[in-house]
Amino acid sequence: MASLLGIIARLGGIAALILLVVTLLTQLITLVGFLLVAVKVAIVVIFVAVLILIAFAILRDRSRRRREADSF
Repeated sequence: MASLLGIIARLGGIAALILLVVTLLTQLITLVGFLLVAVKVAIVVIFVAVLILIAFAILRDRSRRRREADSF
């Protein structure tokens, strides 16, 4: 009877470890997916910011040229 309980305890421990590893792997996959989305969003935000800065520089240069043309 005691050996049967020992075998069941070992099998239960192994099953618990397997379920723990599976749970941790799914959470790790979720975390990696979230980090990938965060990096992609950051890349898009930086790209949009660079485009806005380029457009702002172009408009500022045009207005400066107009002011220089008007002053002559």
